[in-house]
Amino acid sequence: MPRSTKILLLCCVSLFLFSCKENEREKQLDARERLLSEKENVFSQKEAEFDALLKMRDSLYAKKIDSVVIPTWPEEILGKWNGKVICTESTCSDYVIGDQRTDVWEFVNDSLQTSVNVYSKNNLVRTYAGKLENNEIKLNFRTDSTSSKLVDMNIRLNEISPEKIRGRRMITVNNNCSAVFSVELVRPSK
Repeated sequence: MPRSTKILLLCCVSLFLFSCKENEREKQLDARERLLSEKENVFSQKEAEFDALLKMRDSLYAKKIDSVVIPTWPEEILGKWNGKVICTESTCSDYVIGDQRTDVWEFVNDSLQTSVNVYSKNNLVRTYAGKLENNEIKLNFRTDSTSSKLVDMNIRLNEISPEKIRGRRMITVNNNCSAVFSVELVRPSK
């Protein structure tokens, strides 16, 4: 065999062997690319889940911050008022129609709620929990369960102006009798 044929044959065989190895490398590269692509898909799914969780967390924090609204009385209501309460209806022996009482009512804000303190002769008589809803002041006082008399007082003040507030107080005693009072609050002159 001539020498040039041997060289040509050797070149062809080495090309063939080289191309076989190249084919295997391509298969390995394709397999690696598929594996990498799958890993990228899994990673992008996890990243999307993580982003969704972050958004959910942020929305929960935002709701907590937004939902913590401390109620306050408006400036026009806040402060002291001279109060006059007259009994207009009663099924209780403790309250007689026409009974009248005058006290000082003080609308106050604290860190947790709005309330009204009622004073008689400079002594605190009662504290009502209160709120302002739909241009109406709602106040409530209830004795605790250890008290000898179970008294529930609900006040609805629905005529509100800068100088005068009017409404009604309903009292229930031991769940078996009730009394209704007219309530009028007037701003003291300065």
